[in-house]
Amino acid sequence: MEWTLFYRTAILYLAVLLSVRIMGKREVGQLSAFDLVVAIMIAELGALAIEQVDMPMYLGLVPIAALVVLEISLSFLSMKSHTIRGIVDGSPSIVIANGKIIEKELRKLRYNMSDLLGQLREKDVNNIADVQYAVLETSGELSVLLKAAKRPVTLKDLGLPVKYEGMPTPLIFDGHVHFKNLHRLQLDEQ
Repeated sequence: MEWTLFYRTAILYLAVLLSVRIMGKREVGQLSAFDLVVAIMIAELGALAIEQVDMPMYLGLVPIAALVVLEISLSFLSMKSHTIRGIVDGSPSIVIANGKIIEKELRKLRYNMSDLLGQLREKDVNNIADVQYAVLETSGELSVLLKAAKRPVTLKDLGLPVKYEGMPTPLIFDGHVHFKNLHRLQLDEQ
């Protein structure tokens, strides 16, 4: 009995892990409501199949596979249709315009002032009047565009030349030389 439970757990763990990998890479904070529901349902289906040892294993795997197919299909449709994307993911909302908080939008989103101020502080914005626009993205992240006079100065603003630095390429991972990156940079071990 114990070994059966172990095997079921291992198989379902791998099935859930594979399902999540197939559905694509996203950070937890970037999950849409649909993605979050699918992830919770897959986890619940996996737990149910583990707990009910008398249930055939395929009765746990088939619904997980069905959810993966549905999620991938809806993601594909969302890429092709702006309307479906709006239904599934929602749309960004402007919560500050020209330094003024749009309270009506905050109420509609059930987003309180403390959350807004907290997210502004995380972006190093202490004065709402400095904000040209603040947009609450569908992921819950706040994007902030400062007024032109309050934006940080760049080398381009100062008329200074900017040299291309390229993408940082790690050459050693966990104490081991990464030969693929060495060759890409036309370097050798020396």
